[in-house]
Amino acid sequence: MSDPVNHPDHYTQGSFEVIDVIEDNLTFEGMEGYCAGNVMKYVMRYRYKNGVEDLKKARWYLDRLIAELEAEESVP
Repeated sequence: MSDPVNHPDHYTQGSFEVIDVIEDNLTFEGMEGYCAGNVMKYVMRYRYKNGVEDLKKARWYLDRLIAELEAEESVP
């Protein structure tokens, strides 16, 4: 079953999910900026494009950003 927020079909083709490939190829700061930028993008467009779905996508990227920052803080 398709999940357009957490695992969109168009981002999960093949063996790897696109977000994992992106993270694997960016620095920590690059991934931080990527997630923060996507939060802003989805919040700014939700009224004009996909409504609640875009807000859920913004939350997904915000949760990912929080997890990245918490993981970084826990590294000695």
